[in-house]
Amino acid sequence: MNLNYAIFRSEPIYTINDLAQIGSHNKREKKAYQSNPDIKLELTHNNIELVPLTEKYVKGFYNLTKDYKKEHDERMKTEREDRKKTFKQMLDRSNNVIADELMFTATNEFFKNMNKDDIKEWADTCMEFVYNDLGYKKEQVLHATVHMDEKTPHVHCVVVPLIKKYDKRTNTERYTISKKQYIRDKIHLSELQDKYHKRLTDKGYDLERGIKGSDRKHIKIKEYKRINRELEQKINVRSDRLTKEFEELDKKMGSSKNVPFDKKHILIDKDIFDTMNKVINESKKIKELEPKIKQVFNEVNNYADSYKSLEKENENIKKEVKSLKNRNEELEKENRNLNSFIKYLFDRIKEFFRNILLKGNEKSKDLATQEVKDYYKYGDFQQDDIIDIARGTSKEDELFDYAYIPDYHKANSEDIGDDFDIKNTKI
Repeated sequence: MNLNYAIFRSEPIYTINDLAQIGSHNKREKKAYQSNPDIKLELTHNNIELVPLTEKYVKGFYNLTKDYKKEHDERMKTEREDRKKTFKQMLDRSNNVIADELMFTATNEFFKNMNKDDIKEWADTCMEFVYNDLGYKKEQVLHATVHMDEKTPHVHCVVVPLIKKYDKRTNTERYTISKKQYIRDKIHLSELQDKYHKRLTDKGYDLERGIKGSDRKHIKIKEYKRINRELEQKINVRSDRLTKEFEELDKKMGSSKNVPFDKKHILIDKDIFDTMNKVINESKKIKELEPKIKQVFNEVNNYADSYKSLEKENENIKKEVKSLKNRNEELEKENRNLNSFIKYLFDRIKEFFRNILLKGNEKSKDLATQEVKDYYKYGDFQQDDIIDIARGTSKEDELFDYAYIPDYHKANSEDIGDDFDIKNTKI
């Protein structure tokens, strides 16, 4: 049975130009989408505006932060000339975010039997999380929309974490933009993802988040052992499969004479491409186990610690817990080794995709582009990975638009040299 997962991501926005780019993407203002197969402009009218914005993102941002700007401008009147900055310069040159983009979605199967009203109800629950769990006020939400014109419906919610904060230096309250006021760090983000999952399941949505029942304080040791055995078995099986598929791929890539190069094209043998896809699929399956392994490890540690705090405890239970904790540490070590191997594999996969985008025929480029988009959609690739793969290729515009990467990351003619030469790159 396929499991459906609740997905919540947070992407910081650091400059006004980045905000403008994201606005163009979210409001479907780019002509480039006409050539993007993942965005069907004829379906854009189905997109749902949760918090509408009739103007451009930048103008909306300045309207939302007008009091902050006024305060800044007043302060600049008494500032030394060599230290004066415009409001935009101050925002762009700081190390802080100017806004945060929250993205909510789920695995594609979750939306399979939903109509537009059902999806709107799910999206409203996501916005309840923004207001009630994250703590944003409606006036801090710049724009929120549900994209229905792509393969998987998803919510883009752009918030401006504008707050008033006490400044010890001036002994006054001053405006600032602080994402940490709402998402402090990765640990807090993980806690918020738990809350997001709970809010959805409380509404009756059948979505996964970690191990079911992991919040129970007195789960039986036998249950831990069962989960541990299952995870160990899955890791061993998938590790063996991944190693086998990778060795097969490495053998074919190293010995095949059916990969001719010329100045314009690389012709990739179908058998090699199929084997590559097998490696990709096995890598994904192993990565899916990681949060479950971590959850079990943390739960066993907590369970052991709780027993340590009791003065009178059963010696057999102590031994059971100690043994289980040691095995979990071994399991986590195995998982770290696997993750290192997967990282190496993903680097090779990125090289592979890049080579296809540089020298492949149009069909292989389209296949590779779709795979790269899927990796990004489900969090396996980040924006930096998209830049590494697509920069300077014929698919640069399409992939940069998809990941709404600012134009200044695009390759200039002088940037395209040996670094982009397929003859100097291993695949």
